Amino acid sequence: MTTTTGTRPPRSGTASSTTTGATVTPLWSKIENPPLLWRPLASYYLLLASTALLLGFGIVMVWSSSYVVSTHVSFAVLQKQLLWLAIGLPLMLVATRLPVRAIRALAYPAMLGALVLLVAVLVPGLGVTVNGATRWLNVGGPFTIQPSEFAKLGLVLWGADLLARKQKYGTLDTFRRMLVPLMPVTLIVLALIDKEHDLGTMLIILTIVLALLWVVGAPLRLFAVVVSMVIAGVTYLAFSEPYRLRRLLDFTHPCSKDLQNAGWQACQANYSLGSGGWWGVGLGSSREKWGYLPEAHSDFIFAIIGEELGLVGTLAVLLLFAVLAYGGIRVAQRSRDTFSRLAASAIVAWLLVQALVNIGAVVGLLPITGIPLPLMSAGGSALIPTMFALGVLMSLARREPSAAAALRARGPNVARRSLRRVGSVLHLPKSARHGGR
Repeated sequence: MTTTTGTRPPRSGTASSTTTGATVTPLWSKIENPPLLWRPLASYYLLLASTALLLGFGIVMVWSSSYVVSTHVSFAVLQKQLLWLAIGLPLMLVATRLPVRAIRALAYPAMLGALVLLVAVLVPGLGVTVNGATRWLNVGGPFTIQPSEFAKLGLVLWGADLLARKQKYGTLDTFRRMLVPLMPVTLIVLALIDKEHDLGTMLIILTIVLALLWVVGAPLRLFAVVVSMVIAGVTYLAFSEPYRLRRLLDFTHPCSKDLQNAGWQACQANYSLGSGGWWGVGLGSSREKWGYLPEAHSDFIFAIIGEELGLVGTLAVLLLFAVLAYGGIRVAQRSRDTFSRLAASAIVAWLLVQALVNIGAVVGLLPITGIPLPLMSAGGSALIPTMFALGVLMSLARREPSAAAALRARGPNVARRSLRRVGSVLHLPKSARHGGR
Protein backbone atom coordinates (compact mmCIF):
# COMPACT_ATOMS: atom_id res chain seq x y z
CA MET A 1 0.00 0.00 0.00
CA THR A 2 1.36 3.39 -1.02
CA THR A 3 1.11 6.34 1.36
CA THR A 4 1.78 10.00 0.80
CA THR A 5 2.70 12.73 3.22
CA GLY A 6 2.60 16.48 2.76
CA THR A 7 0.68 16.21 -0.50
CA ARG A 8 -2.42 18.30 -1.10
CA PRO A 9 -5.55 16.58 -2.38
CA PRO A 10 -6.22 17.21 -6.07
CA ARG A 11 -8.13 20.40 -6.90
CA SER A 12 -11.43 19.91 -8.66
CA GLY A 13 -11.23 20.69 -12.35
CA THR A 14 -7.53 20.07 -12.84
CA ALA A 15 -6.45 17.69 -15.57
CA SER A 16 -4.34 15.49 -13.39
CA SER A 17 -2.93 15.50 -9.88
CA THR A 18 -0.49 12.97 -8.53
CA THR A 19 -1.18 11.69 -5.04
CA THR A 20 -0.41 7.99 -4.93
CA GLY A 21 1.13 7.75 -8.34
CA ALA A 22 -2.29 7.58 -10.02
CA THR A 23 -3.75 10.14 -12.39
CA VAL A 24 -7.05 11.69 -11.36
CA THR A 25 -9.29 12.40 -14.35
CA PRO A 26 -11.88 15.19 -13.96
CA LEU A 27 -15.57 14.40 -14.39
CA TRP A 28 -16.01 16.41 -17.58
CA SER A 29 -13.52 14.23 -19.46
CA LYS A 30 -15.38 11.00 -18.57
CA ILE A 31 -18.59 12.02 -20.34
CA GLU A 32 -18.66 11.78 -24.12
CA ASN A 33 -20.97 14.77 -24.67
CA PRO A 34 -21.23 16.69 -21.39
CA PRO A 35 -23.77 19.52 -21.05
CA LEU A 36 -22.51 22.93 -22.13
CA LEU A 37 -22.07 24.32 -18.62
CA TRP A 38 -20.08 21.23 -17.57
CA ARG A 39 -17.49 21.74 -20.25
CA PRO A 40 -14.14 23.22 -19.22
CA LEU A 41 -14.33 26.23 -21.57
CA ALA A 42 -17.99 27.01 -20.87
CA SER A 43 -17.24 30.39 -19.26
CA TYR A 44 -15.06 31.43 -22.18
CA TYR A 45 -17.66 30.54 -24.80
CA LEU A 46 -20.48 32.18 -22.85
CA LEU A 47 -18.49 35.41 -22.72
CA LEU A 48 -17.41 35.16 -26.35
CA ALA A 49 -20.90 34.43 -27.68
CA SER A 50 -22.70 37.11 -25.65
CA THR A 51 -20.07 39.72 -26.49
CA ALA A 52 -20.20 38.93 -30.22
CA LEU A 53 -24.01 39.01 -30.30
CA LEU A 54 -24.18 42.31 -28.38
CA LEU A 55 -21.60 43.87 -30.69
CA GLY A 56 -23.40 42.68 -33.81
CA PHE A 57 -26.79 43.72 -32.46
CA GLY A 58 -25.32 47.08 -31.49
CA ILE A 59 -23.91 47.75 -34.98
CA VAL A 60 -27.30 47.04 -36.57
CA MET A 61 -29.12 49.31 -34.14
CA VAL A 62 -26.56 52.11 -34.40
CA TRP A 63 -27.18 52.13 -38.14
CA SER A 64 -30.94 51.95 -37.74
CA SER A 65 -31.12 54.75 -35.17
CA SER A 66 -28.54 57.12 -36.68
CA TYR A 67 -28.95 57.31 -40.43
CA VAL A 68 -31.50 60.12 -40.13
CA VAL A 69 -29.10 62.36 -38.15
CA SER A 70 -25.82 61.55 -39.94
CA THR A 71 -24.20 64.41 -41.80
CA HIS A 72 -23.10 64.36 -45.48
CA VAL A 73 -23.78 60.64 -45.93
CA SER A 74 -26.42 58.38 -44.45
CA PHE A 75 -23.89 56.07 -42.85
CA ALA A 76 -21.56 58.60 -41.18
CA VAL A 77 -22.24 57.45 -37.60
CA LEU A 78 -22.15 53.80 -38.66
CA GLN A 79 -18.82 54.26 -40.44
CA LYS A 80 -17.30 55.87 -37.37
CA GLN A 81 -18.65 53.09 -35.15
CA LEU A 82 -17.24 50.44 -37.50
CA LEU A 83 -13.85 52.15 -37.33
CA TRP A 84 -13.91 52.07 -33.53
CA LEU A 85 -14.93 48.42 -33.71
CA ALA A 86 -12.01 47.71 -36.06
CA ILE A 87 -9.69 49.20 -33.44
CA GLY A 88 -11.34 47.42 -30.52
CA LEU A 89 -11.48 43.92 -32.00
CA PRO A 90 -7.69 43.39 -32.28
CA LEU A 91 -7.24 44.81 -28.79
CA MET A 92 -9.84 42.42 -27.42
CA LEU A 93 -8.31 39.44 -29.22
CA VAL A 94 -4.84 40.32 -27.93
CA ALA A 95 -6.23 40.68 -24.41
CA THR A 96 -7.76 37.19 -24.59
CA ARG A 97 -4.27 35.76 -25.03
CA LEU A 98 -2.48 37.83 -22.38
CA PRO A 99 -1.20 35.91 -19.37
CA VAL A 100 -2.17 37.20 -15.94
CA ARG A 101 1.30 38.64 -15.31
CA ALA A 102 1.05 40.72 -18.50
CA ILE A 103 -2.40 41.99 -17.54
CA ARG A 104 -1.10 42.99 -14.12
CA ALA A 105 1.86 44.74 -15.74
CA LEU A 106 -0.64 47.05 -17.49
CA ALA A 107 -2.30 48.12 -14.23
CA TYR A 108 -0.12 51.04 -13.19
CA PRO A 109 0.45 52.44 -16.74
CA ALA A 110 -3.32 52.26 -17.39
CA MET A 111 -4.19 54.09 -14.17
CA LEU A 112 -1.49 56.73 -14.67
CA GLY A 113 -2.49 57.26 -18.30
CA ALA A 114 -6.14 57.70 -17.33
CA LEU A 115 -5.23 60.32 -14.72
CA VAL A 116 -3.12 62.24 -17.24
CA LEU A 117 -5.96 62.22 -19.77
CA LEU A 118 -8.49 63.35 -17.14
CA VAL A 119 -6.26 66.31 -16.29
CA ALA A 120 -5.74 67.10 -19.98
CA VAL A 121 -9.49 67.50 -20.48
CA LEU A 122 -9.44 70.42 -18.02
CA VAL A 123 -6.60 72.22 -19.83
CA PRO A 124 -8.01 75.13 -21.89
CA GLY A 125 -7.67 74.41 -25.58
CA LEU A 126 -7.40 70.63 -25.17
CA GLY A 127 -10.83 69.72 -23.87
CA VAL A 128 -13.76 69.52 -26.29
CA THR A 129 -17.17 70.78 -25.17
CA VAL A 130 -20.31 68.99 -26.36
CA ASN A 131 -23.81 69.93 -25.19
CA GLY A 132 -22.35 72.22 -22.54
CA ALA A 133 -20.07 69.59 -20.96
CA THR A 134 -16.30 69.41 -21.42
CA ARG A 135 -15.49 65.69 -21.23
CA TRP A 136 -13.66 64.88 -24.45
CA LEU A 137 -10.25 65.16 -26.08
CA ASN A 138 -9.80 65.53 -29.82
CA VAL A 139 -7.62 62.79 -31.32
CA GLY A 140 -7.79 63.96 -34.91
CA GLY A 141 -10.52 64.96 -37.32
CA PRO A 142 -14.02 64.23 -36.07
CA PHE A 143 -12.79 61.66 -33.55
CA THR A 144 -12.80 62.40 -29.83
CA ILE A 145 -12.20 60.25 -26.75
CA GLN A 146 -13.68 60.51 -23.27
CA PRO A 147 -10.91 59.82 -20.72
CA SER A 148 -13.35 58.96 -17.93
CA GLU A 149 -14.26 55.77 -19.84
CA PHE A 150 -10.61 54.69 -19.79
CA ALA A 151 -10.46 55.52 -16.07
CA LYS A 152 -12.91 52.67 -15.43
CA LEU A 153 -10.54 50.16 -17.02
CA GLY A 154 -7.51 51.64 -15.29
CA LEU A 155 -9.19 51.50 -11.89
CA VAL A 156 -10.25 47.86 -12.41
CA LEU A 157 -6.73 46.69 -13.26
CA TRP A 158 -4.89 48.88 -10.76
CA GLY A 159 -7.32 48.28 -7.89
CA ALA A 160 -7.29 44.51 -8.42
CA ASP A 161 -3.49 44.42 -8.58
CA LEU A 162 -3.11 46.65 -5.53
CA LEU A 163 -5.45 44.61 -3.31
CA ALA A 164 -4.04 41.31 -4.56
CA ARG A 165 -0.52 42.41 -3.55
CA LYS A 166 -1.75 43.59 -0.17
CA GLN A 167 -3.48 40.28 0.46
CA LYS A 168 -0.42 38.32 -0.63
CA TYR A 169 1.82 40.14 1.84
CA GLY A 170 -0.79 40.25 4.63
CA THR A 171 -1.24 44.03 4.69
CA LEU A 172 -5.05 44.06 4.71
CA ASP A 173 -5.22 43.70 8.47
CA THR A 174 -6.41 47.26 9.23
CA PHE A 175 -8.99 49.58 7.72
CA ARG A 176 -6.33 52.14 6.84
CA ARG A 177 -4.19 49.65 4.95
CA MET A 178 -7.22 48.35 3.09
CA LEU A 179 -8.33 51.80 1.96
CA VAL A 180 -4.96 53.45 1.31
CA PRO A 181 -4.04 54.25 -1.42
CA LEU A 182 -7.20 52.86 -3.10
CA MET A 183 -9.63 55.46 -1.76
CA PRO A 184 -7.34 58.53 -2.13
CA VAL A 185 -6.70 57.69 -5.80
CA THR A 186 -10.41 57.02 -6.32
CA LEU A 187 -11.27 60.40 -4.79
CA ILE A 188 -8.83 62.10 -7.17
CA VAL A 189 -10.48 60.36 -10.13
CA LEU A 190 -13.93 61.34 -8.85
CA ALA A 191 -12.87 64.96 -8.35
CA LEU A 192 -11.56 65.18 -11.91
CA ILE A 193 -14.72 63.60 -13.33
CA ASP A 194 -16.88 65.91 -11.23
CA LYS A 195 -15.22 68.84 -13.01
CA GLU A 196 -16.65 67.33 -16.19
CA HIS A 197 -20.17 67.18 -14.64
CA ASP A 198 -20.49 63.44 -15.27
CA LEU A 199 -22.39 61.96 -12.35
CA GLY A 200 -23.19 58.75 -14.23
CA THR A 201 -19.54 57.83 -14.70
CA MET A 202 -18.84 58.68 -11.07
CA LEU A 203 -21.47 56.13 -10.03
CA ILE A 204 -19.76 53.44 -12.12
CA ILE A 205 -16.37 54.32 -10.62
CA LEU A 206 -17.84 53.91 -7.14
CA THR A 207 -19.42 50.62 -8.18
CA ILE A 208 -16.01 49.28 -9.23
CA VAL A 209 -14.43 50.25 -5.91
CA LEU A 210 -17.26 48.73 -3.87
CA ALA A 211 -17.00 45.49 -5.87
CA LEU A 212 -13.25 45.31 -5.22
CA LEU A 213 -13.70 45.88 -1.48
CA TRP A 214 -16.52 43.34 -1.24
CA VAL A 215 -14.64 40.57 -3.06
CA VAL A 216 -11.38 41.14 -1.20
CA GLY A 217 -13.28 40.57 2.04
CA ALA A 218 -13.68 44.00 3.57
CA PRO A 219 -15.31 43.78 7.02
CA LEU A 220 -19.01 44.60 7.03
CA ARG A 221 -18.40 47.59 9.31
CA LEU A 222 -15.93 49.08 6.85
CA PHE A 223 -18.16 48.27 3.90
CA ALA A 224 -21.14 49.91 5.61
CA VAL A 225 -19.10 53.05 6.32
CA VAL A 226 -17.93 53.27 2.69
CA VAL A 227 -21.45 52.71 1.35
CA SER A 228 -22.81 55.41 3.68
CA MET A 229 -20.17 57.84 2.46
CA VAL A 230 -21.01 56.99 -1.16
CA ILE A 231 -24.73 57.58 -0.58
CA ALA A 232 -24.03 60.89 1.17
CA GLY A 233 -21.67 62.01 -1.60
CA VAL A 234 -24.05 61.09 -4.40
CA THR A 235 -26.92 62.85 -2.62
CA TYR A 236 -24.84 66.00 -2.26
CA LEU A 237 -23.81 65.93 -5.91
CA ALA A 238 -27.40 65.32 -7.03
CA PHE A 239 -28.62 68.41 -5.18
CA SER A 240 -25.61 70.59 -6.01
CA GLU A 241 -26.54 71.19 -9.65
CA PRO A 242 -29.98 72.51 -10.72
CA TYR A 243 -30.22 70.26 -13.80
CA ARG A 244 -29.45 67.17 -11.71
CA LEU A 245 -32.09 68.15 -9.18
CA ARG A 246 -34.67 68.63 -11.95
CA ARG A 247 -33.89 65.19 -13.36
CA LEU A 248 -34.13 63.64 -9.90
CA LEU A 249 -37.48 65.26 -9.12
CA ASP A 250 -39.11 64.89 -12.54
CA PHE A 251 -38.07 61.45 -13.77
CA THR A 252 -41.17 59.72 -12.37
CA HIS A 253 -43.54 62.03 -14.32
CA PRO A 254 -41.46 63.34 -17.23
CA CYS A 255 -44.40 63.99 -19.54
CA SER A 256 -46.33 66.19 -17.12
CA LYS A 257 -43.90 68.11 -14.92
CA ASP A 258 -41.27 69.54 -17.27
CA LEU A 259 -42.01 68.21 -20.73
CA GLN A 260 -40.32 70.97 -22.72
CA ASN A 261 -37.08 70.85 -20.72
CA ALA A 262 -35.67 68.08 -18.48
CA GLY A 263 -38.61 65.75 -19.12
CA TRP A 264 -38.52 65.80 -22.92
CA GLN A 265 -35.96 63.04 -23.46
CA ALA A 266 -37.47 60.68 -20.89
CA CYS A 267 -40.99 61.32 -22.18
CA GLN A 268 -40.02 60.60 -25.78
CA ALA A 269 -38.27 57.41 -24.63
CA ASN A 270 -41.56 56.32 -23.03
CA TYR A 271 -43.40 57.01 -26.28
CA SER A 272 -40.79 55.05 -28.20
CA LEU A 273 -40.99 52.00 -25.94
CA GLY A 274 -44.78 52.15 -25.70
CA SER A 275 -45.31 52.18 -29.45
CA GLY A 276 -43.23 49.04 -29.99
CA GLY A 277 -45.68 46.53 -28.55
CA TRP A 278 -44.68 42.87 -28.59
CA TRP A 279 -42.88 42.71 -31.92
CA GLY A 280 -42.08 46.34 -32.74
CA VAL A 281 -42.83 48.50 -35.75
CA GLY A 282 -40.02 46.93 -37.77
CA LEU A 283 -36.27 47.44 -38.08
CA GLY A 284 -35.56 50.93 -39.40
CA SER A 285 -39.16 52.10 -38.99
CA SER A 286 -38.84 54.08 -35.76
CA ARG A 287 -40.63 57.42 -35.72
CA GLU A 288 -39.00 58.81 -32.56
CA LYS A 289 -35.52 58.91 -34.11
CA TRP A 290 -36.72 61.52 -36.64
CA GLY A 291 -35.76 64.43 -34.42
CA TYR A 292 -38.02 63.64 -31.47
CA LEU A 293 -35.73 61.53 -29.24
CA PRO A 294 -32.31 63.16 -28.65
CA GLU A 295 -29.24 60.87 -28.59
CA ALA A 296 -31.25 58.00 -30.04
CA HIS A 297 -28.12 56.25 -31.34
CA SER A 298 -26.12 56.58 -28.12
CA ASP A 299 -27.61 56.91 -24.63
CA PHE A 300 -31.17 56.02 -25.73
CA ILE A 301 -30.53 53.25 -28.19
CA PHE A 302 -32.48 50.85 -25.95
CA ALA A 303 -35.61 52.91 -26.60
CA ILE A 304 -35.18 52.48 -30.37
CA ILE A 305 -34.70 48.74 -29.85
CA GLY A 306 -38.00 48.65 -27.98
CA GLU A 307 -39.79 50.64 -30.66
CA GLU A 308 -38.46 48.78 -33.69
CA LEU A 309 -38.13 45.25 -32.26
CA GLY A 310 -40.67 45.41 -29.47
CA LEU A 311 -40.66 43.66 -26.13
CA VAL A 312 -39.02 40.63 -27.71
CA GLY A 313 -36.01 42.73 -28.80
CA THR A 314 -35.56 44.34 -25.39
CA LEU A 315 -35.80 40.97 -23.63
CA ALA A 316 -33.16 39.59 -26.00
CA VAL A 317 -30.79 42.39 -24.97
CA LEU A 318 -31.46 41.73 -21.28
CA LEU A 319 -30.85 38.02 -21.81
CA LEU A 320 -27.50 38.66 -23.50
CA PHE A 321 -26.37 40.87 -20.64
CA ALA A 322 -27.52 38.22 -18.17
CA VAL A 323 -25.43 35.59 -19.98
CA LEU A 324 -22.45 37.96 -20.01
CA ALA A 325 -22.79 38.57 -16.27
CA TYR A 326 -23.23 34.86 -15.53
CA GLY A 327 -20.10 33.99 -17.50
CA GLY A 328 -18.10 36.66 -15.69
CA ILE A 329 -19.31 35.51 -12.27
CA ARG A 330 -18.31 31.93 -13.14
CA VAL A 331 -14.81 33.17 -13.95
CA ALA A 332 -14.58 35.02 -10.64
CA GLN A 333 -15.76 31.98 -8.69
CA ARG A 334 -13.46 29.51 -10.44
CA SER A 335 -10.28 31.60 -10.52
CA ARG A 336 -7.48 30.49 -8.22
CA ASP A 337 -5.58 33.73 -7.70
CA THR A 338 -6.83 36.86 -5.95
CA PHE A 339 -6.12 39.23 -8.85
CA SER A 340 -8.25 37.20 -11.26
CA ARG A 341 -11.16 37.08 -8.83
CA LEU A 342 -10.97 40.80 -8.16
CA ALA A 343 -10.57 41.84 -11.79
CA ALA A 344 -13.35 39.55 -13.03
CA SER A 345 -15.76 40.72 -10.31
CA ALA A 346 -15.01 44.40 -10.92
CA ILE A 347 -15.49 44.07 -14.69
CA VAL A 348 -18.83 42.31 -14.23
CA ALA A 349 -19.98 44.93 -11.70
CA TRP A 350 -18.92 47.75 -14.02
CA LEU A 351 -20.70 46.45 -17.14
CA LEU A 352 -23.79 45.07 -15.42
CA VAL A 353 -24.48 48.16 -13.30
CA GLN A 354 -23.84 50.46 -16.27
CA ALA A 355 -26.28 48.47 -18.40
CA LEU A 356 -28.90 48.50 -15.64
CA VAL A 357 -28.51 52.24 -15.02
CA ASN A 358 -28.82 53.00 -18.74
CA ILE A 359 -31.84 50.75 -19.24
CA GLY A 360 -33.41 51.95 -15.98
CA ALA A 361 -33.18 55.55 -17.20
CA VAL A 362 -34.70 54.67 -20.57
CA VAL A 363 -37.69 52.84 -19.08
CA GLY A 364 -38.24 55.53 -16.43
CA LEU A 365 -37.17 53.64 -13.33
CA LEU A 366 -34.07 55.78 -12.73
CA PRO A 367 -33.08 59.39 -13.43
CA ILE A 368 -31.19 60.07 -16.65
CA THR A 369 -27.43 59.98 -16.05
CA GLY A 370 -26.10 60.10 -19.60
CA ILE A 371 -24.07 56.88 -19.59
CA PRO A 372 -24.10 54.61 -22.67
CA LEU A 373 -25.35 51.05 -23.00
CA PRO A 374 -22.20 48.86 -23.06
CA LEU A 375 -21.27 47.38 -26.46
CA MET A 376 -24.38 48.81 -28.12
CA SER A 377 -24.41 52.61 -27.89
CA ALA A 378 -22.49 54.59 -30.49
CA GLY A 379 -19.15 55.94 -29.34
CA GLY A 380 -15.59 54.65 -29.34
CA SER A 381 -14.61 56.03 -25.93
CA ALA A 382 -16.89 53.53 -24.23
CA LEU A 383 -16.52 50.73 -26.78
CA ILE A 384 -12.74 50.28 -26.79
CA PRO A 385 -12.12 50.03 -23.01
CA THR A 386 -15.17 47.80 -22.68
CA MET A 387 -13.93 45.43 -25.38
CA PHE A 388 -10.46 45.30 -23.84
CA ALA A 389 -11.97 44.59 -20.42
CA LEU A 390 -14.00 41.74 -21.89
CA GLY A 391 -10.85 40.43 -23.56
CA VAL A 392 -9.22 40.39 -20.12
CA LEU A 393 -12.25 38.54 -18.75
CA MET A 394 -11.99 35.95 -21.52
CA SER A 395 -8.28 35.54 -20.83
CA LEU A 396 -9.08 34.81 -17.19
CA ALA A 397 -11.77 32.36 -18.33
CA ARG A 398 -9.17 30.48 -20.40
CA ARG A 399 -7.07 30.17 -17.24
CA GLU A 400 -9.70 28.53 -15.08
CA PRO A 401 -8.13 25.28 -13.82
CA SER A 402 -10.30 23.00 -15.94
CA ALA A 403 -10.09 25.30 -18.98
CA ALA A 404 -6.31 25.49 -18.80
CA ALA A 405 -6.14 21.70 -18.53
CA ALA A 406 -8.40 21.28 -21.56
CA LEU A 407 -6.29 23.70 -23.62
CA ARG A 408 -3.12 21.84 -22.67
CA ALA A 409 -4.75 18.56 -23.66
CA ARG A 410 -5.54 19.96 -27.11
CA GLY A 411 -1.88 20.65 -27.72
CA PRO A 412 -0.45 23.76 -29.37
CA ASN A 413 -2.58 25.54 -31.90
CA VAL A 414 -1.52 26.26 -35.47
CA ALA A 415 -0.09 29.68 -34.68
CA ARG A 416 1.98 28.36 -31.79
CA ARG A 417 3.27 25.40 -33.82
CA SER A 418 4.33 27.80 -36.57
CA LEU A 419 6.05 29.99 -33.99
CA ARG A 420 7.96 26.99 -32.68
CA ARG A 421 9.14 26.04 -36.18
CA VAL A 422 10.32 29.59 -36.87
CA GLY A 423 12.00 29.71 -33.49
CA SER A 424 13.87 26.49 -34.12
CA VAL A 425 15.17 27.81 -37.44
CA LEU A 426 16.25 31.13 -35.94
CA HIS A 427 17.63 29.45 -32.79
CA LEU A 428 15.37 31.50 -30.52
CA PRO A 429 15.12 30.63 -26.80
CA LYS A 430 12.38 28.21 -25.82
CA SER A 431 10.31 30.92 -24.08
CA ALA A 432 10.05 32.84 -27.33
CA ARG A 433 9.19 29.68 -29.30
CA HIS A 434 6.26 29.01 -26.96
CA GLY A 435 4.81 32.48 -27.41
CA GLY A 436 6.27 33.83 -24.17
CA ARG A 437 4.62 31.20 -21.97
